[in-house]
Amino acid sequence: MKQVKDVIIIGAGTAGLTALREVRKRTDNFLLINDGPYGTTCARVGCMPSKALIEAANAFHRRHAFEAFGIRGGERLTVDLPFVLRRVRKLRDDFVSGVLKATESLGDRNLAGRARLLGPDRIDVDGSRFQAKRIIIATGSRPVVPDSWRSFGNRILTTDTLFEQETLPPRIAVVGLGPIGIELAQALSRLGIHVVGFDMARMLAGMSDELVHAAFADLLGREFAFHMESAASLSETPDGIEIRSGQIRVVVDQVIAAMGRRPNIDGIGLETLGVELDPRGMPPVDSATMQISDLPVFLVGDANGHAAVLHEAADEGHIAGFNAMAEHIQCFKRRTPLGIIFSDPGIAKVGQRFAELDLSSTLIGGARFAGHGRARTAERNKGMMRIYASMANGRLLGAEMCVSAAEHMAQLLALAIECKLTVGELLRMPFYHPVFEEGVRAALKKIASKLPSDRKPDLAVCDSIQSEALD
Repeated sequence: MKQVKDVIIIGAGTAGLTALREVRKRTDNFLLINDGPYGTTCARVGCMPSKALIEAANAFHRRHAFEAFGIRGGERLTVDLPFVLRRVRKLRDDFVSGVLKATESLGDRNLAGRARLLGPDRIDVDGSRFQAKRIIIATGSRPVVPDSWRSFGNRILTTDTLFEQETLPPRIAVVGLGPIGIELAQALSRLGIHVVGFDMARMLAGMSDELVHAAFADLLGREFAFHMESAASLSETPDGIEIRSGQIRVVVDQVIAAMGRRPNIDGIGLETLGVELDPRGMPPVDSATMQISDLPVFLVGDANGHAAVLHEAADEGHIAGFNAMAEHIQCFKRRTPLGIIFSDPGIAKVGQRFAELDLSSTLIGGARFAGHGRARTAERNKGMMRIYASMANGRLLGAEMCVSAAEHMAQLLALAIECKLTVGELLRMPFYHPVFEEGVRAALKKIASKLPSDRKPDLAVCDSIQSEALD
């Protein structure tokens, strides 16, 4: 057995590197182990390359609004798909190179190989054994691909392979219309590919508010066909891949598997920890400490299946890195839940989702953006939002929305919820005119109208005069 390390970190993704940053503040006696390519999921195959693709798609799609602005000739524009994909890869490589700097100076404290636990304080890496006082598992996740689909070879794409394509065929199916599937399906459709989507869920993108979902589904259905509550089966035909779902039959050239990501915990030896594993093979993890049971082992990021988003993974890495070096394990308060999907209109879920509310004690204020002044000037007046607040004290609880600039309004509402603001307190904040956030103000005022009259008013106490700037 080699020298006992203070901490061993398994995985050099977002959670692992954030944990490393905390560990390095307190010790140099650590070991970082990584199996596979370096560079985080976000930088390599996730949020950053997908946003580069989405930006290109939205720029090309914008030509459909040109006539409304008096700009002629948009119908003659074309898209160079190979160039789009080369640009995605170039940006991706820049993002990855920035991440790699975090490990460049580690020397023999950075080990490439596959780690397997031998117990709560020992690991094996390709035949070499190491011991540690604390172990942080941050092994990430991988796309879910049914075993029966693997015979189709490279005609099945995932986010791990999509951005490596030199070009794309004219017909693509996207199976799985969660956050990743929605973003990719819409982007590819806007780039001129014939797209059809399938999902077994009742609602798109993990939404739970029926009204918000209906507004988004109507808008999305104008761009490409999709089928909900539909299981897709694949078979090979002379023309491509045939997808059947009930009475639906379509033939495509390639299929994108977007059915979520699976934690990389199989084969890493969690059974050696002596704790009960659930049916997924997952041990009990305290989300406030990231500790597995009462062991000196922490499970963070995508690997624990909690929330596959970067800021959550970074928070969990910070918590685990701090606790791995602390004399006493410390509990951390988690941030307000925030999820943003970069579709058009954007989707955002903040705080409590509609499905999590006690409707008997909740007030709801909605705002539709069809008549919103700033949105109309930009030809982006579509979608709606719904904000939820406590009936007892007016405190903001959460929101779901599908609107342009959703990413910005979601940040505003997340800040308000984190600060435990009431509807009245947020209304007393300034809302500039004209901005998309005036839609937030409209929804808040609908809630305020249902609260007891002895609540402190904001400055706008007069009856409506049908002006966003003055009401």
